[in-house]
Amino acid sequence: MKPQRATADHPETLDQNVYEAIFNAVMHGRLKPGTRLQEASLCEQFGVSRTVVRQALRRLSELRIVDVVPNKGAAVATPGPKETRDVFAARRAIEGAIVREVARHIDHGDLARLRQRLQAEHAALHEGDHPRWVALAGGFHLALAELSGNQVLERMLTELMTRCSLIVALYEVPGEASCEHDEHARLVDLLALRDGNGAAAEMERHLLALEARLRLPEEKSDALRRAF
Repeated sequence: MKPQRATADHPETLDQNVYEAIFNAVMHGRLKPGTRLQEASLCEQFGVSRTVVRQALRRLSELRIVDVVPNKGAAVATPGPKETRDVFAARRAIEGAIVREVARHIDHGDLARLRQRLQAEHAALHEGDHPRWVALAGGFHLALAELSGNQVLERMLTELMTRCSLIVALYEVPGEASCEHDEHARLVDLLALRDGNGAAAEMERHLLALEARLRLPEEKSDALRRAF
């Protein structure tokens, strides 16, 4: 996933470097959910003013990557169990539509690029480069969204994938990456056959399996009900 680029609403200013550095550190797992982002430390780290740091944190909070609490400061966002389930439900709905659309017009060049991505995933997996694997695995889904040609679905999925990066950092069970890679390979095989319904069903299974591999904490309301 790539950080939001400068636009008319967010011109290229000093805060862009701070914004991109924090974004990439979160997406690649170097900053974990719940990590406090102290303004003074960030000012010293990047050699910028508090105003610049606050602008970057505000932009990150708009993407819900960072939570900013008045009088308490900022921290990397921490999605809860309910939000996790909601995010995966939304992904299943959106990504099923995406792969059906991709199957309709995928060509040999598209397939070659997807298979190159699979090779890169395989290499990262066997080299034990987990941060690179995480980035490539998320990028695979965004590449499918781009191939769909539907920019609305692509934007929606990009936001959901940002939340998923935080969710995986929080709740992922180590040692499950090889399963996810195999599921990606099956998706590409079905797309090569232009089997949109088969690809949508495989995507549904893939996302359900990915969600099932997370170790979600018990919600407080459930714990209270069982206690009494």
